[in-house]
Amino acid sequence: MNSHVKTDLAPIPFIDVAAQRARLGTRIDEAVKRVLDHCRFVNGPEVAELEQKLAAFAGAKHAVACASGTDALAMILMAWGVKPGDAVFCPAFTFCATAEVVPWVGATPVFVDVLEDTFNIDPASLEAAIKVAKAKGLTPKVVIPVDLFGQPADMDAIGAIATANGLKVLCDTAQGFGATWNGRRTGSFGDATATSFFPAKPLGCFGDGGAVFTDDDDLVPVLKSVREHGQGVDKYENVRIGMTGRLDTMQAAILLEKITIFEDEIAARQRAAERYNAALKDVCIVPTLDPRATSVWAQYTIRLPHGVRDGLAAALQKEGVPTAVYYRIPMHRQPAYAEYPSAGNGLPVCERLAGEVISLPMHAYLDEASQDRVIAAVRRALGA
Repeated sequence: MNSHVKTDLAPIPFIDVAAQRARLGTRIDEAVKRVLDHCRFVNGPEVAELEQKLAAFAGAKHAVACASGTDALAMILMAWGVKPGDAVFCPAFTFCATAEVVPWVGATPVFVDVLEDTFNIDPASLEAAIKVAKAKGLTPKVVIPVDLFGQPADMDAIGAIATANGLKVLCDTAQGFGATWNGRRTGSFGDATATSFFPAKPLGCFGDGGAVFTDDDDLVPVLKSVREHGQGVDKYENVRIGMTGRLDTMQAAILLEKITIFEDEIAARQRAAERYNAALKDVCIVPTLDPRATSVWAQYTIRLPHGVRDGLAAALQKEGVPTAVYYRIPMHRQPAYAEYPSAGNGLPVCERLAGEVISLPMHAYLDEASQDRVIAAVRRALGA
């Protein structure tokens, strides 16, 4: 690594929630005040309004708001009756929540390798994992493709494999909500989709939040029952095992304001990604977009040779440029998940990526001057 350049400039935010807050200004304050005035803090009118707007944005028939992206995933598995003896296929290169919900319902996560270019689930590895699951006496039931870092998974290939093997498709678009595949928004694929509104997400609230999307009319009342302790005709009749999975009205009110500027923010993220790609493609491996996809660039993630990443991070930190690594340990290597099966070849791409990836500042308010600081610091650190 080259020596860094000393700087007195303020650190660059990795994700700038404050800039978005400033843009929306009093609109957020007024939205929160409306909730404080009507005092319907649980299941208030803003929740139903948000569900309608989310469904329309995604191109789905239904949206069911909930307390987090993790709850969204769990609610779907619970509503489908996924149970012990069932296999649920997950990429190993993802945040733990994707697989975490599978043991909650007693099922077995089976880990799948990813593609080197898009970081998303490898269809060939999925087919191998299905064979492994059957050999272990498990019933293949669900596949959870993840839209990692903002880019949709290959829904064409995954959909075909799911149809051939009788799998339900639960799309995890916690990082990809707002992206498209063949011109269709995430949230409109598979049997159901889960997303997250964690504050750092491209569409985030001011706390935890999430949603489920589906076109299945029969699934919606079951999801709403699961969300409310498994209630039947009222909250004191429990017809199934459920959870407390509601989205707070306050968070719904905040998201109603944020969704009005979301399209503009997606476009700004795309411009920032294009500038990064053009400026860094000669010094590292920049992200690759499938030509059928658009990304919301939840993260801008480059790849470097093994052993280089930590030095780059240290050099950038001295120049006020933060970085992050998603994910240092693939799921099949995590202590809590090491007992579960995988596609059987050691998942070499996940293993390799875990040692190569590093993410740079990315958000809709990354102005060109700040981005140029990041670019210059990266190029200096890599000896360019």
